[in-house]
Amino acid sequence: MRDIEEARNRFARLLDVEPPNIIETKPGEEVRLSYRGSPSSDRAKLAFFDLGGVQLELIQPLGERSAWAEGLAKNGESVHHIAFWTENMKESADYLAGEGAPLLMRGDMGDGQFVYFDGAEKFGTMIELLEKERTEIV
Repeated sequence: MRDIEEARNRFARLLDVEPPNIIETKPGEEVRLSYRGSPSSDRAKLAFFDLGGVQLELIQPLGERSAWAEGLAKNGESVHHIAFWTENMKESADYLAGEGAPLLMRGDMGDGQFVYFDGAEKFGTMIELLEKERTEIV
């Protein structure tokens, strides 16, 4: 999203719900963010709509060196990724790499971590894996 405030209000009207709060991620250096193998200091603004068994996440990149900014530049305001929770990040990451989805970006998330993979060719979109407790940094 280029303007998360406008987008969250637009989606709130569509879904007939209250607009969610907007949060900002910590600076990349605080969460060991890496993008395409190099450290990145980028951040993002996020808004989450909890819709029962599905969560809709709106993302506004802050900076130019992240999977968030890359997705917005390549595809405009569109579906950026599909996210899945995993209990074994290394095993899941190895599987995706073996399927031709290279790692794009990773960062810490409290005691856990998030990792984005370029799944556009194989899966039609980026894939994000989330892990509540880091087992091994990917």
